[in-house]
Amino acid sequence: MALRIPHSLLENLWQHGEESYPHECHGVLLGYYDFPLSTVEGVARFDAAQNDSKGERYQIDPEELTRIQREAHERDMDVVGFYVSHPDGAARWTAQDLKEAHWSGCSYLILSIEKGAGAEANCYLLREDGRGKHFEDEALTVTRDGR
Repeated sequence: MALRIPHSLLENLWQHGEESYPHECHGVLLGYYDFPLSTVEGVARFDAAQNDSKGERYQIDPEELTRIQREAHERDMDVVGFYVSHPDGAARWTAQDLKEAHWSGCSYLILSIEKGAGAEANCYLLREDGRGKHFEDEALTVTRDGR
């Protein structure tokens, strides 16, 4: 599996992470499935719920997620994944990321924001099978806009 995202949308995600720094930001990746590839065509941004001292917990209101999903379907798109920033942390999933991930088969894009600037991005696919819920590395392809 692989996630493809246009350069301008990835830049939008970096900007969101930098604006939210030193707190996390997160959002929904909207687009299309064309196995083994998912293509991002839009995003829905959210700011982390600041319910702990570092803002390290992120939740999307279920009603808001239902609205986003409905609007995506109206535009013939699907929820293909989610993104989250890790302020001054690695672009690797954490135990908390795995605990809060619930959409098996979706991509989870993690952005490292170091000292307020975008540093690295990695992508993971959430799987649920005989081994339970787990992340697998997923290729991330950044395309030129319009391609």
